Amino acid sequence: MRNKGAIKFIAIALALVCIYQLSFTYVTKQVEKQALAYAKKHAIKNDERDFAKKQERFLDSVSTETVYNFLWVRKYTFKECKEREINLGLDLKGGMNVTLEVSVVELIKSLSNYSTEPSFLQAIKMAETMDPSKDFIVRFGEAFEKIAPNVRLASIFNTVELRDRISFNSTNKEVLAIISKEADGAIKNSFNIISTRIDKFGVSQPSIQQLENSGRILVQLPGIKEPERVRKLLQGTANLEFWETYENTEIYPLLEQANAKIKEIKDAEIALAETEKKSTETADQNKETATKEKGDDLVNMLKEKEGKDSTLANKDVARNYPLFSILNPSVDPRSGQPFGYAMIGRAHYKDTAQINQYLQLTQVKALFPRDLRLLWGVKAEDKAESIYNLYAIKVTTRNGKAPLDGGVITDARDEIADQKGGAEVTMAMNAEGARTWARLTGDNVDRCIAIVMDNYVYSAPKVNGEISGGRSSITGGFSISEAKDLANVLKSGKLPAPARIMQEEVVGPSLGSEAISAGMISFIIAFIIVLLYMIAFYHTAGWVANVALVANLFFLFGVLASLGAVLTLPGIAGIVLTMGMAVDANVIIYERIREELRAGKGLKLAIDDGFKHALSAIIDGNLTTILTGIVLYIFGSGPIQGFATTLIIGILTSLFCAIFISRLIFEWMLSKNMTIHFDNRWSRNFLLNVKIDFIGIRKKLYAVSIIVIVIGIGSLAMKGLNYGIDFTGGRTYIVRFDKDVKVADVRESLTKEFGDAPEVKTFGPASQVKITTKFMIDKNETSVDSLIETKLYSGLKNYYSQSLTFADFGTSNQNTGVLSSQKVGPTIAEDIKFGAILAVVFALISIFAYIAIRFKKWQWGMGGVVSLFHDSLIVISMYSIFYGILPFTLEVDQAFIAAILTIIGYSINDTVIIFDRIREYRTIHPKWELKDSINSAINSTLGRTFNTSMTTIVVLVAIFIFGGDVLRGFIFALLVGIGVGTYSSVFNATPVAYDIIKWQEKRNAKKALK
Repeated sequence: MRNKGAIKFIAIALALVCIYQLSFTYVTKQVEKQALAYAKKHAIKNDERDFAKKQERFLDSVSTETVYNFLWVRKYTFKECKEREINLGLDLKGGMNVTLEVSVVELIKSLSNYSTEPSFLQAIKMAETMDPSKDFIVRFGEAFEKIAPNVRLASIFNTVELRDRISFNSTNKEVLAIISKEADGAIKNSFNIISTRIDKFGVSQPSIQQLENSGRILVQLPGIKEPERVRKLLQGTANLEFWETYENTEIYPLLEQANAKIKEIKDAEIALAETEKKSTETADQNKETATKEKGDDLVNMLKEKEGKDSTLANKDVARNYPLFSILNPSVDPRSGQPFGYAMIGRAHYKDTAQINQYLQLTQVKALFPRDLRLLWGVKAEDKAESIYNLYAIKVTTRNGKAPLDGGVITDARDEIADQKGGAEVTMAMNAEGARTWARLTGDNVDRCIAIVMDNYVYSAPKVNGEISGGRSSITGGFSISEAKDLANVLKSGKLPAPARIMQEEVVGPSLGSEAISAGMISFIIAFIIVLLYMIAFYHTAGWVANVALVANLFFLFGVLASLGAVLTLPGIAGIVLTMGMAVDANVIIYERIREELRAGKGLKLAIDDGFKHALSAIIDGNLTTILTGIVLYIFGSGPIQGFATTLIIGILTSLFCAIFISRLIFEWMLSKNMTIHFDNRWSRNFLLNVKIDFIGIRKKLYAVSIIVIVIGIGSLAMKGLNYGIDFTGGRTYIVRFDKDVKVADVRESLTKEFGDAPEVKTFGPASQVKITTKFMIDKNETSVDSLIETKLYSGLKNYYSQSLTFADFGTSNQNTGVLSSQKVGPTIAEDIKFGAILAVVFALISIFAYIAIRFKKWQWGMGGVVSLFHDSLIVISMYSIFYGILPFTLEVDQAFIAAILTIIGYSINDTVIIFDRIREYRTIHPKWELKDSINSAINSTLGRTFNTSMTTIVVLVAIFIFGGDVLRGFIFALLVGIGVGTYSSVFNATPVAYDIIKWQEKRNAKKALK
């Protein structure tokens, strides 16, 4: 074996990197165990919310603490470790997955000042029906050119707001470029607003992505238990306001009084607590805790917040200065005099809640002016220490509203302020805003005006003088990025419409934990089955393959951790499927080694030649599977991308382990003169010396395939398919009851609520159902989701033996009620359908191209594609035939498309192995007839085909039985597809290629005669 030292080095280096990456997951799990123990000790008994609150508080308190000292070289905080651990998807740990869309149509209408020009409105309607893969503004431009080729867009978009950029002489191309820039800005502003809101919501490890070229934003929020609150948060209109402020010099003396008052209250409660302790030594501690937390129990709050949670650790200082120990006042440390401006203090983010509680106490609030509002800054002034500013806002209007809001802003830009590269923000207002702004700035010269959005202060610049005309410049030592952010915030005040939820999925924690359990059980059982199968068939070599398989799993999880990949339930299925496919390379190698041994070669030479001759087949077979995995990743989304990720990485790691790790083990065994067997007595002659005339019987087998396909087409024509909401749009709910229910009764009750009959199916046990409805799916109002959930509750509440409140019916409940929900809007459904078609087409084209190039004949590529089309059509037919017959869901959705693509990748792997052997035989025996080469090649690879298929099928059976209801339909498609794919690789792909080649030869011969 060449380069043995280099391979050992790579293997050891890869192992060390994987250990390092996986160590973060281990550390975070240990800290989370401590949080669990803390919550068990301190939470009120039988109070799940308090338990979760205590657990979250513990983790929050250690987020910036060092929890991992890696070899005394680098220290990591808990937050940094969490960012590097293997993340679980929402389907495993529960949470909310939301796709929001900023309406580009509404934006274009707004930029035109809602023009009623017929050609303009017709162009928008036409653009909505055009190719959705194109940018909407490009579609709009093309549509307008068709409808009104002689009309200039400038005549429509030359509005007051855009007049400085669009003149009557502007070309359509220039106008479209400006509209596109405005649309990009609106989407980016929405993204920034949503990101800020999520940051302030307090969700652990949120994920927010701007989806390119779609105007959509993907938000993933793990652990969410209040989906309705999240919907309101994400869809709320940006609330940009300008407020007058108090000066710090006016508020600081009052803060000193507040500090003294808090100390007074605290001392009194400590004295009271000590008295009660002496008189009620045996009082129930849990009751006492519950009672204290209902009131303003400062003692209890301080016990939880002092120490690690405070910026000052000195308990005496904290007792004498309870407010100032956690709120650092804005005071000159040398003179002791308060600074100017509206910022009155700073605090660590962990202490902001405590400060809010202190300042909301009735006795403390009485010390401050009634028109004072205290608001925190939106961004940390010191990001490393997470220090936030507190601002004093002055309410000067009778209705308590801001004197000026963001609706008056017509434009805002970031610009370079000076030659040193400093940045400033320029802002323009409409006439009404300009008048109010002049009065507001005139009344507040040398004071600050706070720019506030969603109750957080973005900036509080000092007014140098009255600003008239509506144009202002904001300076303040901004960096370029800070100026851009502020300009975007100001522009967000004029967004024509908020983002709307177009797709949503909510998974409750109980369903997530059940999914983890089901996934792990199926994983362990499948793993054991593969290990036993390899030992049973290949004896000693089977043990070597098993070591390579264990190494493969270790490397796979290490790579997933290093890439920051999210592990989903389909991802676990991908890992389990990878196990079945991982031994494929070992099977190919072992079958070649057995051939070399039967040819009379010695063990060492047989191993050398076996590895060498198997390499091309292994590479070709796995590359085609990787191609389909890449297509799946590009066109899939969410959990399907998780499946594709694990599949691609798993194939790469399995190749490394099968080709190199296995070889190193064999080299070591040979050096120790150890006995190596590649078979057992019963498997030694298995499928050996088989001589089937596959070409001779091909037409009979074509007939079998045609009969099955005709039956399937008949079922598709008469019965059709059960399309999931991914393709049709709609809502689904998985609901669990505390007793068994009848599907017909549930359907009847919900029909009364929804008007139309929803689809209701048993999902797993008889006490659990899956409900699908299209009720009001085309409505985007924020109140619709709440209305539908209310109707759902009204229709189902009588089926519970124990009464269930509406609050407990939601996904926050652990055991009953709505376990998960999903919403897909009509436009999203159309995009998913279009993407699914593209995915399958691209997969087939890429495979055809690869085979045609690799085997130097397009006929082989065509044979492979016909075989794949055959496999896909039969799987689709089975979904139609057995829909409504089998006791589990057979929906055509994104997961089904993922299954089809996986089948394509797997089936072509089998086919390529046979093609590779035919190529080899054609090289070794150039005088053989093509028919003889094909028959010999297929017969010689039957052992490999059987073993690869069996290892994969037993793995899939394990997932099918133990993997839970969510995956059952998906695995059914894979089982059918892999069975049919194995059949077609042997009986269809090569015979079809043979017939095409022979047809081509006859055609060429006829041409030659002419």
